[in-house]
Amino acid sequence: MAKEKTVYVCNHCGYDSPKWVGKCPSCGQWNTFKEFSVHKDATPTRPAFSATDADGGGRSRPVPVGEIEAAEEPRMDMCDAELNRVLGGGLVPGSLVLLGGEPGIGKSTLILQTVLRMPERRILYVSGEESARQIRLRADRLVSVSPAGLPSDSVRLSARCMVVCETSLERIFDHIRETEPQLVVIDSIQTIATETADSSPGSLTQVRECAAALLKFAKQTNTPVILIGHINKEGTLAGPKVLEHIVDAVLQFEGDQHYLYRILRSIKNRFGSTAELGIYEMRQDGLRPVGNPSELLLSEEHEGLSGVAIASAIEGVRPFLIETQALVSTAAYGTPQRSSTGFDLRRLNMLLAVLEKRVGFKLAQKDVFLNIAGGLRVTDPAIDLSVIAAVLSSNVDTGIESGVCMAGEVGLSGEIRPVSRIGQRIAEAEKLGFRSIVIPHYNLQGLDRKRLKIELTPVRKVEEALRALFG
Repeated sequence: MAKEKTVYVCNHCGYDSPKWVGKCPSCGQWNTFKEFSVHKDATPTRPAFSATDADGGGRSRPVPVGEIEAAEEPRMDMCDAELNRVLGGGLVPGSLVLLGGEPGIGKSTLILQTVLRMPERRILYVSGEESARQIRLRADRLVSVSPAGLPSDSVRLSARCMVVCETSLERIFDHIRETEPQLVVIDSIQTIATETADSSPGSLTQVRECAAALLKFAKQTNTPVILIGHINKEGTLAGPKVLEHIVDAVLQFEGDQHYLYRILRSIKNRFGSTAELGIYEMRQDGLRPVGNPSELLLSEEHEGLSGVAIASAIEGVRPFLIETQALVSTAAYGTPQRSSTGFDLRRLNMLLAVLEKRVGFKLAQKDVFLNIAGGLRVTDPAIDLSVIAAVLSSNVDTGIESGVCMAGEVGLSGEIRPVSRIGQRIAEAEKLGFRSIVIPHYNLQGLDRKRLKIELTPVRKVEEALRALFG
């Protein structure tokens, strides 16, 4: 009979301990250890995936660094410009990619419509949540309604995209050996279980064991694998947080179900940049990639309205203009409130302190609410100037003149610090028809102002910027 053993595992980072501790030594979180029972001699009747399946039983051997081929990794085109950009140019063969997000955000729809665009590839779609009939109905809806980018014949389209509804990892590898796919999709990793672990599907042990077996399969057969994982709002559910150190790339699908836009971010990527951003629009016929988000994120009717400022931001290599909205009102309950949506609240408090100390505007007894339009979450420090301008515009109830945008980082002493890639920001504003842009004075170096059709307003301090905007 198997001997039972009790271990305690942190549900935030996966660190295990023989006894319960209050604070995790690995990630520093409190009260995250959960008790699990395992069997010490629980051995599988057969391995989930062995090296003989890939190389005929050959073993790895040490190789000198000079003998290793340093060729650039080839990329698999996903037929989706936004997804290719976030992945760093496409999917790398042999990589393990994790797509995480809250339930119902559209992860399965994104992957399914992506594999439907790749009829030349032999793909195995493993579903542990939906039935084959449900997947077929969704595929028909995506193919028949989508106006562009998808073929119209779903029967011909699905000939090389095979679907199997299975939750056993051992049976999944049996199907892989039979079909020999070029791409494997697991939807979702929380529903897959292996015989090597004596616990229920979705537990930390099962998630880690299944992910490790799939990683071994991907590396030995050079077959890319995409895992779909669910997280809750706190991000503590077993899945993406435990697998971040195992997989090659972690993509997070964000968005509010009340908004049309979905954001695809790269949190970890061993084959590309982690600063890339993909934007999708949720429609009845699926997710539509947004090629030019600036035109969609800008409101058309904000002329004459106070508390609105346009910022030129950059996420990854993509510049786009966003609308910053602010509302300043007298504190109704004595204690002023500070609320921010899409922007760091601590940085907002810092900017409000700069306004009060360096410029002289008293905001200590007023409520300040800040919102980035479109449901975006922006980390670019170049939108500091637009945040200050929107707050002051709402405070004095005076609108900023239309056709003016801005870019600049604000320092603690009230100076406007230079920002990176100012040329791309100016070009984006000029392309969308803006007539003037407020930039840091230091960024004028190296700019050819004669070729630009947009007016440049260089500023050194916050006072100069506010004087240029409000007179």
